[in-house]
Amino acid sequence: MPRVVPASLPKQHHPIGPVLPLATDSRGFPRGLRLLSANDFKQVFADPCKASNAHFTILARDNGLGYPRLGMAISRKAVRRAVARNRIKRQLREHFRLHCQQLGSLDLVVLCRSGTDKLDRQALRGSIEACFNSLARRCG
Repeated sequence: MPRVVPASLPKQHHPIGPVLPLATDSRGFPRGLRLLSANDFKQVFADPCKASNAHFTILARDNGLGYPRLGMAISRKAVRRAVARNRIKRQLREHFRLHCQQLGSLDLVVLCRSGTDKLDRQALRGSIEACFNSLARRCG
């Protein structure tokens, strides 16, 4: 039986890049704002500007696109349970969505350290905020 795809979802009708300017009230995390390919990640790892704290390391590199993109590398070794990894990723995406206007044209890769899954919601948000602020001072 053929797979039925809703009319609003076919890739050929949607551009890969985000619609600019980025609205601060946008609720999604469009494909154009993500680092998707291994090549994208390699470029960031090659010559990054780094910011870190006890729970996160953020690597950044200028992408020349005029808007930021986010990639996350939350390993199973660092955060064992999938539920905890997904919670951390949701918080990172939300912070990125709310503050992407201030990030310029950077490709970001966020790495997570072990013990991050033990943080409650407020501490997790505070740690993310502190790391992004440190990145803005160093790489901005």
